[in-house]
Amino acid sequence: MKITMAHGSGGESTSALIRDIFAKHFHNEILDKLEDSAVVKGCGRLAVTTDSFVVTPIEFPGGDIGRLSVCGTVNDLLMSGAKPMYLTCGCILEEGLDMDVLDRVISSMANTANEAGIKIITGDTKVIENKGGEPGLIINTSGVGFISDSLDVPGPFKLQNGDKIIISGNLGDHHAAILGSRMGIQNNIKSDAAPLVEMVKGLLDNNVEVHAMRDVTRGGLGTVLNEFCESSKCSIDLFEDRMPVSPAVKDFCGLLGLDPMYMGNEGKMVLSVAANDVEKALSIIKKSKYGENACVIGEVRKIKGSADKNNVVLNTKIGGKRIIGLMYGEGLPRIC
Repeated sequence: MKITMAHGSGGESTSALIRDIFAKHFHNEILDKLEDSAVVKGCGRLAVTTDSFVVTPIEFPGGDIGRLSVCGTVNDLLMSGAKPMYLTCGCILEEGLDMDVLDRVISSMANTANEAGIKIITGDTKVIENKGGEPGLIINTSGVGFISDSLDVPGPFKLQNGDKIIISGNLGDHHAAILGSRMGIQNNIKSDAAPLVEMVKGLLDNNVEVHAMRDVTRGGLGTVLNEFCESSKCSIDLFEDRMPVSPAVKDFCGLLGLDPMYMGNEGKMVLSVAANDVEKALSIIKKSKYGENACVIGEVRKIKGSADKNNVVLNTKIGGKRIIGLMYGEGLPRIC
């Protein structure tokens, strides 16, 4: 069965779509009321974020647009030190979309929300005409998280001299999985799309002195670290021989001329940690789900008059130095 324009009419077909797919998978005491807005308990400090997800193909090795939409929004909340609590789901369906595909995506979304410990509490669906090509699906998610009153919220403007830079795992997996799937390149690379709840909770519960956290998505690690440098007026020294990239992704990059430094990820974070807490932080992340390949990749420098002011500097394997600038132009492929 396919999505038709009648599924967006607000009538019986819409009710059936909501009942047979969305309500079947998104099931909790708040959403089951099917009110126009959800009424929930709150707290003193909230983190609120929203994101929209467009990816081709809808299903890819290691994930799908449903898992992607939950992970992206949950991880954004986590990077502010928030505990993710509530999620909204808005779906724009193209006429002709296969119902079985939609069912799998929504099931995946529900399973990922359950893994992340967040409740999907309200949502909306719209159906639009297919303008040609494979029928697509766009998902918008907005998230709300609670922040402890005692937490000194981390931010890109809080890096300090001597901080260590940690990456939570291998770079480039999501980017390579999407592009390989589009191009029909056979490999064993899977997307890293994952909610990072366990590792962030471990860091905060153990009072690790984290000055900044950011999930490494579009624009890649190079772009995120440049934002850190600009906000904190510092430089960051990176070490090429410490960069975690799987052999499969290295080969993929070599084949297509890609740089893992600018490749997107959906289950990795980079953080700046006080030097005296780096070993504790690394141990917590490595013991957490999705953090087994975490490593220290660099150090923050705040030196007045430095020639490398506000730059990300990669110390290469052959003893040279390379400035890692912002990504310019369009990152290919579009991955989210």
